[in-house]
Amino acid sequence: MQAHVLRGTKQQIAEDLARMTGEVREAIVFVEEPAPGAAWTQGQEDIFAEMRPHMVNVEDPDDSREAVYARGNGE
Repeated sequence: MQAHVLRGTKQQIAEDLARMTGEVREAIVFVEEPAPGAAWTQGQEDIFAEMRPHMVNVEDPDDSREAVYARGNGE
């Protein structure tokens, strides 16, 4: 098996990959994330939406290690 590094735009990489002979079994893709602090825009998917029913909202959370592992009131 031979390793190849393909660089360029998505289109260029896809074209280079399609031209390769032999069987392609794996690919590692590096995707640039949006800049930190990028504004949340209308229409973007909320990736945490499906977990909302399982989340707990606490007014004054104590995130210390002791508090995380200790039983809370009513637990």
